[in-house]
Amino acid sequence: MAAETTLRQVMDRLDRALGALEEAVDLRLEKEIDYAEAEEEVQRMNTDRSRLAQELDISESRAERLEAANREVSRRLVTAMETIRTVLDR
Repeated sequence: MAAETTLRQVMDRLDRALGALEEAVDLRLEKEIDYAEAEEEVQRMNTDRSRLAQELDISESRAERLEAANREVSRRLVTAMETIRTVLDR
């Protein structure tokens, strides 16, 4: 009887140990999946950041061109107003 009881105890302990091992493996797999998903999200964010940086560069370049055009138009308007004043003063 003692050997049978000991064998049952050992088998129960083995079952519990295997259950704990399976649970640990499942948790590890879940964490790896979560990590992979997080890594993919970081990649998407980096791609978006690169795209947004390019768009920002293009927008800044366009803004600089518009500012230069605005200065040129302003300069021409001032010249035209001065010319008109000169003509009117004569």
